[in-house]
Amino acid sequence: MDKKPHPNHDRGLEFDLQTMVSRRKTLGLFLGAGAVATLAACTPGGSTSAGTASATSAPAASAAASTAATSATSAATATQAAATPTVTRAIAECGAVDTPEETGGPYPADGSNGPDVLTASGVVRQDITTSFGTSTTKAEGVPLTITLNVLDNANGCTPLAGAAVYLWHATRDGEYSLYDLPEENFLRGVQEADANGQVTFTSIFPGAYNGRWPHIHFEVFESMSNATSAGQILRTSQIAMTEASCKEVYATAGYESSARNFPNTPLAQDNVFGDDGGIHQLATTSGSAASGFTAALNVTI
Repeated sequence: MDKKPHPNHDRGLEFDLQTMVSRRKTLGLFLGAGAVATLAACTPGGSTSAGTASATSAPAASAAASTAATSATSAATATQAAATPTVTRAIAECGAVDTPEETGGPYPADGSNGPDVLTASGVVRQDITTSFGTSTTKAEGVPLTITLNVLDNANGCTPLAGAAVYLWHATRDGEYSLYDLPEENFLRGVQEADANGQVTFTSIFPGAYNGRWPHIHFEVFESMSNATSAGQILRTSQIAMTEASCKEVYATAGYESSARNFPNTPLAQDNVFGDDGGIHQLATTSGSAASGFTAALNVTI
């Protein structure tokens, strides 16, 4: 049988309306000419340019101008030099638009609507496929590695080292631990961003249920101590999965209910991503259902 839609999931709950912040915040960030070249695009995985000035072929009369342009990009270049290639690309592609603020939905388990997994011992982990505590049940599904690059948009998209990310999503059947499955707390976890502002989770590909496009929830905190004490949240948002990856995964054994539910809520009709097609939240994916997928997103704050 098809999984029944959650009667109140992400669909205008008073809880959601009271906790949602404005969904779109544009910084109006004006940068110097060199930095503008560095912050070029907005989607992970695309082609980029280092955006540094060059004075090697400039005539003597323009030497001063070249020197000024080089100085304007020195901070961004220094940041990129210390980063991994993936993070360097993320910085270059950051853009000047914050990741949209979205509802955490009715199943956050962050203490704001029932259970609070954030203060539980064991929630800080990279692999979120199993429950911790009294249950050690493992969530089954196609393997998925999730990587978020957390960037400080107000300061030239520099990495937010030391920030913490709480991430959670539904099972392959579209159910949530601690709510639909009250004895389980799998598919929830917290990670601290490294020096490059990067966090990575090992999970499974989320299922589809009626009323929503397949997605992953996350909250960003200033620090690990804030996250594990259910402190102030810097950003609440969601990752949209790609259509191609969903179709491939949902054709595999175990995702039968997702295969039936997936066509019922197109991306354009989703009440979270539908207004702009999830342009700032659509994951960059790679891999296969046979070997597992990866999903990446730049999170700009």
